[in-house]
Amino acid sequence: MTRSIRPDAVLVQAVIAGALSFAHLHDLAAAAGQSGWKAWAYPISVDLLLVAAWRRLRADGPSRLAWCWFLIALVASLGANVATAGFLDLAHPPAWLRFGVAGWPALAFLGGTLLAHAPDRTTDTTPAPAPVALDVEREPAPEPETAVQPAEEPPALPAADPATAPAVPVPAALVTHARKIAADHTARTGAPIDTDTLRARLGVPAPMADAIAAQLT
Repeated sequence: MTRSIRPDAVLVQAVIAGALSFAHLHDLAAAAGQSGWKAWAYPISVDLLLVAAWRRLRADGPSRLAWCWFLIALVASLGANVATAGFLDLAHPPAWLRFGVAGWPALAFLGGTLLAHAPDRTTDTTPAPAPVALDVEREPAPEPETAVQPAEEPPALPAADPATAPAVPVPAALVTHARKIAADHTARTGAPIDTDTLRARLGVPAPMADAIAAQLT
């Protein structure tokens, strides 16, 4: 089964551009005094350096080394295309053009060597740093619970003299309320409530306050 050959426009364009650049580099080298096979070696050197730098960019990603030599080779190729378009008198080439063409082999050798022996990022054998132990702050241990001390009973009011205390009838609910007031007073002040304070808190007359105080003892 035969396959039909379909021309690729991009490939055809690349072949045409490469052939023209190759010819321009040859003509420029020949005009600068490099005759014979040496004039043909110059375009090969430029194109090989350009391809080597491009492969380094594709393999390892962007890097200063690869971009530097890629631009050097690209400037050499574009410079030859522009120089042979009539911008320079190739019959009488300037001294800087002769100097550049004569020094290109050493420059291309240096670039190719650096690109070939540049360290590969994918084969980095540097051991990974050891994990650093994190200093985890420990929570303080809970303090032991102290035993709850039973609440102290409020001290009893001083006993009233039954001989002097008048017999005043006091409701039981009022006595219960008076006990709460006395306990609250003792808890706040630390001293037992006196009869005057109890009478003021309850709002009762003095005889009834004395009778209530007598029942709180």
